[in-house]
Amino acid sequence: MLARLCRTQFGLIKGSTCHVLKMSTVEKPIENAIRAGLTKELAPVHLEVVNESYMHNVPKGSETHFKVLVVSPQFEGLPLIKRHRLVNEIVKSQLAGDFVHALSIVAKTPQQWDEAYKLEPSPNCKGGFGK
Repeated sequence: MLARLCRTQFGLIKGSTCHVLKMSTVEKPIENAIRAGLTKELAPVHLEVVNESYMHNVPKGSETHFKVLVVSPQFEGLPLIKRHRLVNEIVKSQLAGDFVHALSIVAKTPQQWDEAYKLEPSPNCKGGFGK
């Protein structure tokens, strides 16, 4: 019997794993909405949107905890708090009705950004009660 093959961004995958990988790489409505809103409103020269929900006590496949790195010329002359407020406002309008529990923001101008900078993963969740 021939194994079913599936082409994904990870290459060819055998068997039922294919369906899981396709679902996880294609269906990310909240992450995609965040990315689309920030791209449209800020025209970033660099943008990373990382879903860290898997690190928290939420159902598998949740989109509730995000980390964003956005580099945009529109941040020129704005203090950090105003940059964060701008990103929050864009995300809020993009996600009306959706529940995002946590959003970590790194907002830089192109002059401040170092291409070697990597977003550090957040610490693992302790369940909300310091466990």
